[in-house]
Amino acid sequence: MKLQLALDLVNIPEGIELVKEVQDHIDIVEIGTPVIINEGLHAVKAMKEAFPNLDVLADLKIMDAAGYEVSQASAAGADIVTILGQAEDASIKGAVEEAKKQGKQILVDMIAVKDIKTRAQELDALGVDYICVHTGYDLQAVGKNSFEDLHTIKGVVKNAKTAIAGGIKLETLPEVIQEQPDLVIVGGGITGQDDKKAAAAKMQKLVKEAVTVE
Repeated sequence: MKLQLALDLVNIPEGIELVKEVQDHIDIVEIGTPVIINEGLHAVKAMKEAFPNLDVLADLKIMDAAGYEVSQASAAGADIVTILGQAEDASIKGAVEEAKKQGKQILVDMIAVKDIKTRAQELDALGVDYICVHTGYDLQAVGKNSFEDLHTIKGVVKNAKTAIAGGIKLETLPEVIQEQPDLVIVGGGITGQDDKKAAAAKMQKLVKEAVTVE
């Protein structure tokens, strides 16, 4: 089980300073969609150069022209690139093919997918690396979470790894860990804390203990 830090509301210098604080306690740093919209793929390049030992995820949320967009993110240094589960199968295939060619990985974001179970089975068959259940900001605001959806995809996926994102905090992490996802994605649960390093360390401890117990 890995821990991913999502950076959504920072610029490049702020992001680098933040990761410096917590780098010993995370496995993957995510350059969130808002950062990429504001800063471009230069943000991915800057983060990879600053932290070559961390995997960097580019949250492009690709919907079309997938092979090209994966190639560009890969050239910028991304180790993992996201595509939306709602994308056409042809786009998913294009993303997977390009990622394999580049030695990178594809994470499918299931945000707004209505039939989670069926789509997860289809995506698994298409050879994606991760399938991620995701409660976006707008649904978090009305009290939703992805725990049930994670349980659903864990029950049907045979090859892909599973991930969960959306509003995960230290208090809710034990509930998430019970479902044994391969990747736990945390944003504000770390970045919004006064002591970010301590928050990341506590989360890492819970994640590592869960793996040990397993």
